[in-house]
Amino acid sequence: MRGLRNRAYGAGVLVFSVLGVAGCDSDPHGLKHDGEATGFSLAYDVWEPGPNDTCTREDHNRYSVVGQDGLLYPTWHPATDPQTGCTFGHEHGRNPRNSNLYSEVGDIPFGLALPADHVGYKIDWENDIEFRFSGDAAGALLEVRCDVMVELHQGSHGAGAFVINTHEFALHAHCTDGTHVHVQMVTTIGDPGEFESSCDRRTIIAGPPPDAPDGGGRRLIPDRACIEEFVLVPNGERSNFSSGLRESWEVSDRIRTRDGETLLSFNPYFQVRNPARYFDPSSPTNLSRTLDLCYEVTGEGDSANGGYCEDLRDGLNWDQPGSTFNGAQRFVDINSIRISNVDGPEIWYTDRYGKNARRRPFEGSIRQFIASIDNDRATQPSGPAIGDDRDYGGPGVHAPN
Repeated sequence: MRGLRNRAYGAGVLVFSVLGVAGCDSDPHGLKHDGEATGFSLAYDVWEPGPNDTCTREDHNRYSVVGQDGLLYPTWHPATDPQTGCTFGHEHGRNPRNSNLYSEVGDIPFGLALPADHVGYKIDWENDIEFRFSGDAAGALLEVRCDVMVELHQGSHGAGAFVINTHEFALHAHCTDGTHVHVQMVTTIGDPGEFESSCDRRTIIAGPPPDAPDGGGRRLIPDRACIEEFVLVPNGERSNFSSGLRESWEVSDRIRTRDGETLLSFNPYFQVRNPARYFDPSSPTNLSRTLDLCYEVTGEGDSANGGYCEDLRDGLNWDQPGSTFNGAQRFVDINSIRISNVDGPEIWYTDRYGKNARRRPFEGSIRQFIASIDNDRATQPSGPAIGDDRDYGGPGVHAPN
């Protein structure tokens, strides 16, 4: 492996703080790693600027962090570099430094559990949100408020999501009822090789399944049938983009011990309003571009009207700034966080799928923090949607994103 001194970083200061194997005395939760990197992760130094991006590879590499394995990883950065004014063309969601959890978590190392296409890593968070109890329990139980931060690799521009169900996921939460978790892992969303149509939940076999385990939850992705029902409409009608295009990746996963005992379960839903792609079985790659719908007229005269197709200039390509289909309008339904760890330690070590949890590290393990409590009630509080009022687009942001 090349030494750190031989890698060009460009100007700026590297950030070194996140989850760590050893922890440090100043961090009672054992989450942070202080020190210099011992090498480079597979996720580092892979982003290449495209023809519509003005930042360099060296500009991008400045935004890095040491992971718990001692290797250097890319991390969150703004879409426009404040130091140079250049644009990266992609975004990673909300700046984690303004979260109440940042002092515990630090910068999230993208690719720690699963290296993937860099632009797909997305972060969202909210401080002091209320988790609500359903039914009659709402007024009878104490209020629960939480700081929450989530990360998911959710690219909404390529054909990979049609068949790939393995995606990096992180959950960080600290609540007034004692709920306290910091986990990063690979979550399996649905089964490999297939997904469900977003408008009627039909199962669509998209291709040969990759070598990956079946998962809980589901990936809801628009297909051509959704487009023809809700987006391409008769003259004088407005398209229903919300019903025709919205993706929902519904996570349902858990941290388990070697004996199969569940320590932590969670089920956030990650939603995208304006993906750059949809599933089209008539295409050789099964993929078509949502931007092209704005210029399409069917044989019956149907077309896409209003919404994302308004005021678009002619001649745009799907991957140019100016397209409204850039995957930057997203939100997350937090839902429930259940802990069953009252007799266990706070620090566990799991494989990358969050399974085989043990009390001591093992080869390839990832360190996880789960409070030593049991909050699994008969009536479970549920978190609200976050990010529904935000658009992470901006100057230079475009698909792929």
